[in-house]
Amino acid sequence: MNDFIVSQEIAKRGKPYTDGEYIKSCFINASEELFRDFKNKAEILNKIKELPLSAKTVKDRTVKMSLNITNQQIEDLKLVSALSIAVDESCDINDTAQVSLFVRFISSTGPKEELLGLLPLKGQTRGEDIANAVIECMEKHHIPLDKIVSISTDGAKSMTGVRKGFVSILTEKINHEILVYHCIIHQEALCAQTFPEEICNVMELVIKIVNTIVAKALYHRQFKEFFVEMESEYADLLLHNKVRWLSRGNVLKRFASLLLEIKAFLLEKGVDYPELTDDQWIQKFYFMVDVTSHLNNLNRKLQEKGNTIFSMLEEVISFENKLSLFAQDFERETLIHFPSLLKHRQENNSVIDIYYFKTAILNMREAFLRRFQEFRNSMATLAFVKKPLSADVTELNFSLFNIDIGAFEMQLLKLKNKELWSSKFERLNADLEKLEKNKCDFSSQHKWSALKDLEKEDMIIFNTWNSIPDSYDQLKKLAFAVLSLFGSTYSCEQSFSSMNLIKSTLRNRLIDENLESCLKLKTTTYKPDLSKLSKEMQGHCSH
Repeated sequence: MNDFIVSQEIAKRGKPYTDGEYIKSCFINASEELFRDFKNKAEILNKIKELPLSAKTVKDRTVKMSLNITNQQIEDLKLVSALSIAVDESCDINDTAQVSLFVRFISSTGPKEELLGLLPLKGQTRGEDIANAVIECMEKHHIPLDKIVSISTDGAKSMTGVRKGFVSILTEKINHEILVYHCIIHQEALCAQTFPEEICNVMELVIKIVNTIVAKALYHRQFKEFFVEMESEYADLLLHNKVRWLSRGNVLKRFASLLLEIKAFLLEKGVDYPELTDDQWIQKFYFMVDVTSHLNNLNRKLQEKGNTIFSMLEEVISFENKLSLFAQDFERETLIHFPSLLKHRQENNSVIDIYYFKTAILNMREAFLRRFQEFRNSMATLAFVKKPLSADVTELNFSLFNIDIGAFEMQLLKLKNKELWSSKFERLNADLEKLEKNKCDFSSQHKWSALKDLEKEDMIIFNTWNSIPDSYDQLKKLAFAVLSLFGSTYSCEQSFSSMNLIKSTLRNRLIDENLESCLKLKTTTYKPDLSKLSKEMQGHCSH
């Protein structure tokens, strides 16, 4: 079993198979000293030396554990009445298109969000190619397409094309109405990119300056030393990743903190950027610093694990109202929500172009209001899992979930009048309130690890509904179906980050099947049945 345990740890960390021999060598060398006074030292060392951890062994164990995880996923999926899928596509280090297929469902132990398959596309990446790959994967695992109640994508044309998009092809194969969502985080990012061209150019110049410094090794070294001499708050700049909106805010914030040092350094090198002394450019720059800081806070909340769609939508609507407040802030000329711009005005006695920035904020608000309609239209249904006692049956959408409406109405009435069960949802609201308070406290204190350790919102809601008797089966059916909905394709995005870590420049010959096995072990919440796998290996030759 020990070889499986080591192989699992290697896979979970995205390390190469060859690390098995490295770990074994470290273990042997450390054991010489660690077990020096043990009478059975020789026996211990022999056990370690006999441990099969060659690259081939680690690969084989990884594949077996991945298959075991898949079998567990399939067994749970057979029991659910509703599941959702999130699909996204990206390229690996060899420019092979890979489709990440995640499923979300409610198991007996709670909500699960699992990688069902990483599907390589050897030819084109049209909607029909993606659809064929997903359908083939579902059929391979004997998962009926009719169990799908929602699909979440990134909104790309290949995904959402009216005739030949992935969604339209897949929905034709499903015999009932389904919800189709454009990832809420992608929509938020698109809304965030409504800045006027001149403000976008500010970002481009910042990145150009950063790249000028960081890309040249000599400049980079000198610049870091320069910060030390200046006793700067930061030791280096952050490189910008165009794919991640969050990184823009981080780059801008760091650049703003180092602006004086950067100007002094560029002056010393004879590199001239007149924009850095232009008041209008500086105003737009500090405006971007402040706005992206607000957007980052929203983005971070949308990316939290275990959020329900209703909670994500609440965050979006709250931010829409904040944008109205920001516009009023400019109208009053107080700038209390734009501290960087306010500080610049106070220190330089600058005349801020109030109308220009107010218009930019209002344009962004309009972009937010135009989007998220698929979520807004289902708001009452999405809220049901948290607030069943205030639910109005006439506002709920039952067409997606095969609900017996008559039985649902009777069960809801009984739930509202049965104090024993209705009190559970009063406690649920208290638990969710406590969770939100802890999130706010930890976020304000930057305790990110503590934030991750908090119990997840969807798990708290699941536990409440799971404690309700099965005589309320129609209520539970709707609640679990809503809990199974994806709000975003963030799991897919994370899997691509892990994919790039696993299949890197040094491991670019990793075949698709092994890449999928490594990725599944890295992303899954299931634990492989190591006892079963070890027993199956008994009698097999060690490698």
